[in-house]
Amino acid sequence: MRRNRNAKIVATLGPSSSDADMIRRLHKAGADVFRLNMSHGTHEDHRERVFHIRNLEREVERPIGILFDLQGPKLRVGQMAEGAVELESGATFRLDLTPEIGSSLRAPLPHPEVFAALKPGMRLLIDDGKVRLQVQDCGEDFAETIVETGGRVSDRKGVNLPDAVLPISPLTAKDKDDLAFGLDLGVDWIALSFVQRPEDLELARELIDDHAALLTKVEKPAALDCIDELVRLSDSIMVARGDLGVEMPPESVPRAQKEIVRACRLAGRPVIVATQMLESMIGNPAPTRAEASDVATAVYDGADAVMLSAESAAGDYPIESVTMMNRIIESTERDPSFQRFVHALQTQPESTAADAISDAAGRIAKTLGAAVIVSYTMSGSTALRAARERPEVPILAFSNRIETARRLALVWGTHCVHTADVRTSTEMVEKATRIAREAGFAGVGDHLVITAGMPFGTPGTTNLLRIAQMPG
Repeated sequence: MRRNRNAKIVATLGPSSSDADMIRRLHKAGADVFRLNMSHGTHEDHRERVFHIRNLEREVERPIGILFDLQGPKLRVGQMAEGAVELESGATFRLDLTPEIGSSLRAPLPHPEVFAALKPGMRLLIDDGKVRLQVQDCGEDFAETIVETGGRVSDRKGVNLPDAVLPISPLTAKDKDDLAFGLDLGVDWIALSFVQRPEDLELARELIDDHAALLTKVEKPAALDCIDELVRLSDSIMVARGDLGVEMPPESVPRAQKEIVRACRLAGRPVIVATQMLESMIGNPAPTRAEASDVATAVYDGADAVMLSAESAAGDYPIESVTMMNRIIESTERDPSFQRFVHALQTQPESTAADAISDAAGRIAKTLGAAVIVSYTMSGSTALRAARERPEVPILAFSNRIETARRLALVWGTHCVHTADVRTSTEMVEKATRIAREAGFAGVGDHLVITAGMPFGTPGTTNLLRIAQMPG
């Protein structure tokens, strides 16, 4: 099943999209990777979804990626009188560790780490920023604030601190339990939530080892201050615009999105643009024109993937949402100006054999008008380097490791094939031409540009570039 586009689609599974038939229809509509959101659902729910995805994968004979999204630490106020109170703008309001039920004068905030990080002048946002407080005075167990923007505060509403770096790990006890469960299921990507600094990734790396790839979600302003280092230490990045937009001004989010995509493309790391992409399709069969433009902008910028959240997980139109996203991507990439936009960012190859080969493959494919680039890869690094150049032709990535093929399902322009390794250059060409024909990538007389490493079957040895022609 060939996709006629380069950017990939990540679809979140949930109550609207959990049974085998719905997952099959989502994949047929265009979903390349399925996201399991550990903020919702039970382990048994997610186990069943993984079972259906792996069955579908065998049915369609195409690697499918699974993104396992950890919840991360959630800061919440405690219980409020009668379930909710109304705060007036300009009023004083106290937060403290005292467990008594809250009122219009104070509320319990059972997170000592928050008070450890607060300083006068900092902001506290409640319920995704609907209520805004400014700290006037604070100590190790309290904060006296002024209500800048009033509103309703109900039980267990979330709290954000956009001005502080909190002394907490992004892995809670629940996350560690979920992570062990996900690794046991054999998921392909682990998404780490609320990362603030590079050292936040250390424990996750230790626990994951090489059993999955690590994806860092950028949803805290503090992460933007060290984005290059986070990109370097991660296998992929997600621009999580929902939470990012709570903690920074809305007008700053588009610029942040472009900066993150640029950093990832320069480093050759896959990047996902996520949250509220087709949000109106949760309850409507068609998106707004602004939402269609939003998806197209991410595609023009060269993002590897765009993601659907509630649209596919809990909305009324999951299939229509994936179908629409697929149509927007295809239409955008057919634009005669698309190549000019996507190559506005010049990615210079590093001084390695793999980069030199990948850079040359893209140039040769363009010069010859080749039909496809074929990349033999064990770890996936060769295909990643090829995709970094954003070639004008698709990339067929062959790997003898199913784990690699599944992870590459997220990567721009790659069409993954799980196949046995080759032993000779003759076998390499024969397999490349045969599969390119079977998959509809090339016909009689077309040129293929093939990259591989010799000796065959040795990871990290990309040192061969071969031009082949499809036989009659």
